Amino acid sequence: MKNPLKKGVIVFFCLISFTSSLSQNLNHFFEKTDTFLNENVVDGKVAYKNIKASSSQLNSLIELASGVQVQKENKNQYRAFWINVYNLIVIKSVVENYPIKTPLDVAGFFDKNKHEISGKQITLNDIENKLLRGQFNNDPRFHFVLVCAGLGCPPLINEAYRPGVLETQLDRQTSLALNNPNFIKVNDKKKKVLFSQIFEWYNSDFITNDKSLIDFLNLYRDTTITRTYKSSYYSYDWNLNDIK
Repeated sequence: MKNPLKKGVIVFFCLISFTSSLSQNLNHFFEKTDTFLNENVVDGKVAYKNIKASSSQLNSLIELASGVQVQKENKNQYRAFWINVYNLIVIKSVVENYPIKTPLDVAGFFDKNKHEISGKQITLNDIENKLLRGQFNNDPRFHFVLVCAGLGCPPLINEAYRPGVLETQLDRQTSLALNNPNFIKVNDKKKKVLFSQIFEWYNSDFITNDKSLIDFLNLYRDTTITRTYKSSYYSYDWNLNDIK
């Protein structure tokens, strides 16, 4: 007769081993991502030429990510993983087509080209809109950490987003963007503020609960903007965020 207790113990330890392996892979992914970004990102710009010349580090990161599984219930772990994956896939997609002037030179860059991550065939738009915005109430802070390879986007940081400090990183990058005079262009003389087209494309993410765009800015601004200032948008700069 089979011993059900022994079988249960074996299953238990197999599950523990499997969970431990997944955790190690995820931690390894964050560590390797941190190293890669630290070596290849300077002042928000990316060394695409150098990465293309030696792409094994990036390729191994994408391969590692393809086998990682994260659960939405672990909110910080899940968000940190997919934010990093988005930024890495953007870099890889540029490198595969480099030299280019803009990511828009590559057909389907955001909405058609699929990548295998965590057993899913997904596009960059899937990550942004379905796995992140769609799962977390369209958190507007995502727009300041997901970097599209264009100069008009808030800059890429040279560190990985990590679960333990993710909230701090999200708030920090949002605050940096909204206090940057090149990103939010305030003209006190004309009583006008110019917004990136990000605020136009994703307007509903920023004006929840009948709040205006200026109300949202003032949540993070060191110097608040008068609510009566007129708002408009400046053209997005899609030129590549390349280190020259």
